[in-house]
Amino acid sequence: MVRAAPGVDAIGALRREISAMDANIAPFNARGMPDQIEQFMAPLRMASWTYGLVGVFGLVLASVGLAGVTAYTVTRRGHEIGIRIALGARSNDVLGLVMKEGAVLVTVGTIIGMAGAWAGARLLSAMSSTVGNVTSTSTSDPVVLFGAPLLLASLALAACYVPARKSLHIDPVVALRQE
Repeated sequence: MVRAAPGVDAIGALRREISAMDANIAPFNARGMPDQIEQFMAPLRMASWTYGLVGVFGLVLASVGLAGVTAYTVTRRGHEIGIRIALGARSNDVLGLVMKEGAVLVTVGTIIGMAGAWAGARLLSAMSSTVGNVTSTSTSDPVVLFGAPLLLASLALAACYVPARKSLHIDPVVALRQE
């Protein structure tokens, strides 16, 4: 490793000095520190983007799965919802009943996910200090700590809302005849 003043062609001077000492020695892979750092960080940045894409794919899968579970619950409880509507339950009551179940799932998942993310961030930062330099955000950044779970919770509740709205269209007469 050679340190030089800014603006000096240190690599060229180093090559000339080495060839002056021994013409059979040829330095290879000589580069400046910014190039060295960039070469080291490029695979880490690529991995970060890959993990981000996997995360988006996981978000879509989780939303579809939660919407499917909520739709299945609405279908299974169609008789109960039909009875509630027949007895005079308002639309907001039925919607609140179905959304409350989804909100409980989202809350439990958010708590477990935040605990896992906290533990994973601590584990990664303990493994290597350079992992924190890959992205421009810190693991203690409030946007990361609260923004991501709020985004996930919002999307999950939106995924619950679609089947919950369908529960409002259950015909009580049809639901009561099914049993």
